[in-house]
Amino acid sequence: MATEVGPVQAVEAPPLRPLNLPNRLAGTPKQGPKYPVKVRNLAGQHVVLADPAMTRALVALMDTHAVIGGAACHWGGPAALAEIMAAIHGVMFAEKGRAWHEAYNFVNDAGHTENGVYALRAQYGFDGMTFDDLKKFRSIQSKLTGHGESHLNPEGVFISNGPLGSGIPVAQGLALGDKLAKRDRVTFCVISDGACMEGEAKEAMAAIPGLASRNEINPFVLVVSDNDTKLSGRISKDSFAMEPTFASLASLGWNVRHVTEGQNLEKVYQAVEQAVTEAKGDPRRAVCLWVKTIKGYGVKETEQNSSGGHGFPLKDGEKILSFVEEITGGKTPAELKTWAESLRKGWEEKQAAKKTAPAAGAPTVKKEKVQAGFARAMTVAAKEGLPVVSISADLPGSTGVAAFQKAVPGRSFDIGVAEANMISTCTGLAKTGFLPVADTFSQFGITKGNLPLIMAALSQGPVVAAFTHAGFQDAADGASHEATTYFSAVSSIPHTLAIAVSCS
Repeated sequence: MATEVGPVQAVEAPPLRPLNLPNRLAGTPKQGPKYPVKVRNLAGQHVVLADPAMTRALVALMDTHAVIGGAACHWGGPAALAEIMAAIHGVMFAEKGRAWHEAYNFVNDAGHTENGVYALRAQYGFDGMTFDDLKKFRSIQSKLTGHGESHLNPEGVFISNGPLGSGIPVAQGLALGDKLAKRDRVTFCVISDGACMEGEAKEAMAAIPGLASRNEINPFVLVVSDNDTKLSGRISKDSFAMEPTFASLASLGWNVRHVTEGQNLEKVYQAVEQAVTEAKGDPRRAVCLWVKTIKGYGVKETEQNSSGGHGFPLKDGEKILSFVEEITGGKTPAELKTWAESLRKGWEEKQAAKKTAPAAGAPTVKKEKVQAGFARAMTVAAKEGLPVVSISADLPGSTGVAAFQKAVPGRSFDIGVAEANMISTCTGLAKTGFLPVADTFSQFGITKGNLPLIMAALSQGPVVAAFTHAGFQDAADGASHEATTYFSAVSSIPHTLAIAVSCS
């Protein structure tokens, strides 16, 4: 019931002015990219951009350092977005007379591709970054974390990222704030197709063109990387096709431009150039570049893999030289080739040391990840006749639930990268007599799924949530993936039992 409010008299207030907040983003690089490539702009003139192939090679090299240090890394996403990022940065860094960030907001919703941004910017010497800095990626000594973190790297990251779909609504707020402040600034937001399955992303994708049509936000350019791939496989095969969603954007009011060759740098650059021109020319129509990309581009094996090589496929320096050579088409610059050779040599030295080291005794206890227990328990319950149903949001391979899905076919559904929807679906299943098990990482299941978990309890629709990767530092993925409030958030929900599954 709404609060009754009587007549309200307008008051005189000072003009609305924003607080004077310092912007700590590094300025426009004074040098061009170390590995340049020329393309033609819409006027037919040559412009110099960072070579996407070299960015991919740098990603592979920095990822190898990280995996040797024990950290998991991303490959497929940054490989797919290399042309997009090169084009956007080429446009932003070409700004004359003021810093790039005074002319543009840059929001990378696809946080798993942030290493590609680091590698690209290192070519420009952005923020004094060198290739040696890339070698510390995902280490405790570096501010180059697995996903972009503004509190650790304010010179390079304006909006922290990681949880898919969280960046686009913030970008909406930036464009709204710039409009209120009467700033001349364009907002770029880069997002993956999987992230567009998230509820908060869909809300923003409806709100942005609506606000633009009312002239209430500044020029906005959304760039969607569409490669029909998520962590666990092809989106259209595992979940449902996203093409109808992207096709519907025009009906929502977006000025949609379809770029069919997302790995063609010149075409991508011209599309970005045109998008900025059109967004500035008519701020009442937000522009969406729907770009078809190939996840894992540059390496045949990852291009053909159903997950696009989401995670970096190499575990050490054994094959890094051939990996980089394939990326560059055999045209690896001397500096990068020497770098790859040193990683290979490090692997050889470790292998030689193993041969001379005394043989280790067999372990007394077989070690395995605790996640394996989830699938076993679900399988036992199913064999006993209980109506167990598995509902996933892209990550059953990481949570361990995939083993149940293979052992007991016909009882599992992947609803896409949409954790709130996953848990609410489970509530409906529970109310119809099934025993649903939702699985994802703790960060996403509990933060995005908190209200659905509450509604499950209030609806008397019990849900079993197998939420994994809880911890204060999940494989160097950073603060956006850390479990700092999970137990309190779940334990405070009535009729909800929180159990910490641990191997120690």
